[in-house]
Amino acid sequence: MNRARRVVKYIATSIAMIATAGILTYAVRDDFGLGRNMELIVNMMRELSTHYVDKLNPDEMMRNAADGMTSNLDPYTTYLSEEDMKEFELATTGKYGGIGALIRKRGDYVVIAEPYKGSPADRAGLKIGDKIVAIGKEDAKGFSTEQVSSRLKGDPNTNVKITVENLVDGKQRTLSIKRERIAIPGIAYAGMVNDSIGYIRHADFTDGCYDDMRNTIERLRSGHNLKGLILDYRNNGGGILQEAVKIVSLFTPKGTEVVSTRGRVESENKVFRTELEPLLPEMPLVVLVNGHTASSSEIVAGALQDMDRAVVVGQKSFGKGLVQSSRPIGYDAYVKMTTAKYYIPSGRCIQNVDYSEHGSEARVVADSLIREFKTRNGRKVYDGGGIMPDVPMEAQYISRFAMTLYAMGLIDEFGDEYMKRHHSEPLDIRNFTISDEEYGRFVEFVKSRDVTYTSETRHAIEQLKKALEADRFEGSLSTHIADLERELKDDTESNLRTYRDEIVESLNSNIVMRYHYSEGAIEHSLPEDREVAVAVALLANPKEYSEILSSRDTRRK
Repeated sequence: MNRARRVVKYIATSIAMIATAGILTYAVRDDFGLGRNMELIVNMMRELSTHYVDKLNPDEMMRNAADGMTSNLDPYTTYLSEEDMKEFELATTGKYGGIGALIRKRGDYVVIAEPYKGSPADRAGLKIGDKIVAIGKEDAKGFSTEQVSSRLKGDPNTNVKITVENLVDGKQRTLSIKRERIAIPGIAYAGMVNDSIGYIRHADFTDGCYDDMRNTIERLRSGHNLKGLILDYRNNGGGILQEAVKIVSLFTPKGTEVVSTRGRVESENKVFRTELEPLLPEMPLVVLVNGHTASSSEIVAGALQDMDRAVVVGQKSFGKGLVQSSRPIGYDAYVKMTTAKYYIPSGRCIQNVDYSEHGSEARVVADSLIREFKTRNGRKVYDGGGIMPDVPMEAQYISRFAMTLYAMGLIDEFGDEYMKRHHSEPLDIRNFTISDEEYGRFVEFVKSRDVTYTSETRHAIEQLKKALEADRFEGSLSTHIADLERELKDDTESNLRTYRDEIVESLNSNIVMRYHYSEGAIEHSLPEDREVAVAVALLANPKEYSEILSSRDTRRK
């Protein structure tokens, strides 16, 4: 029996089993449409797979049908095939079998983008920029990153043979690397920003990240005179809710309510309380957030804010107040669906978009529907759109020009060239910066490439010229537009001068990471980080810190 017929038979059998149990009878009585449409889907798949003019792929049919069913729901509800579940497991556990290295495409080959510190790839001596020229007996020229990744991954304790070309000397060598269970660290970096204030960059909420956080705090506390702590949740997209509850337990009394969930089904209505004794019950805390702080990271930030346990600094968070659950639907496939909303201790839900109307009707929560809530100390906070910081700060954006250089791979390519010249020289993480001479090299390097970049201002002028022409307003206005174009300095050479500081910092981070991994790049960035500087100043000023937590309301939006 082919796969299409097995799929159809499975669906038909499932319906029959439901009917036998008396469930379908209930569904027909209460919702005739559900039973009818399930039968229609089975019949349609059977007819298409049997009579359509071309041969059909049953897995693609299932994917398309599932995508259609969920397309008008929220973006977090989706079908997960057996293959998708492998990626889903990685996202939730942060673990996989492999050699432990990020990769990227460079020309005809895939190169090492970053070996994880202490991983098999790292211990084998692989460096950023090393080219993968063969895997086993296969020539890797032309391979995509997906093709290379699938061959490097595998069961722990199995070997993979790869041939790499060293970035610095160009020599090739063949290595047999034993795969291991790779755990992507949830704590991207932890250290002291001064003699008494610690800093932790928490990257995600995968399984076991509470243990990582607890061990990290223990290490900081045992080795230093720790008097204050900065928890950085910027760009943390969240993950497992229960891990968020455990992390809040590090700073609040046992039995404290952290979050509750409410859904359409009674079993989704739950209250989550801390079950462990706190590690730092009174230490002053600052939590950093931004527009990419979402889900579980918002639970931590919002719960600590509602309890007046931490000062929140940064930009308004993303606003994801929805909870997803995964339910098996057969053949190792699952449906991941939104089953509840979560509410932090003040009683507010910080969901930003209302999906109740579904599809194109989904919309940001209207201002008129935003409600006021109170923190434990009586401060005003609001629902309907993320966590509003206690100390709001303007976001720092990297220029589109600098982003273009990064997207084109020019920052990475120059980093490769730098390493060929300076690989044997030591590097000071905190104080390193490229010289004026090196930046001059970079300028010439970029000028030799075709940088396809149009500034927003240039784009706006072109649109204005078209509008003037369409409205027949050219006349004397054309002269003013021409003068504006002459004044505008947005060519590549001018942009390399205008945006020099941020380009230099991008180059510095790229080079530091080659010596000291991603955690070194984070440490290098801390002295120039405005939000970190504000957090340090707050923790050094107990009076202001206390005043914020006792009486400062957050902005409404």
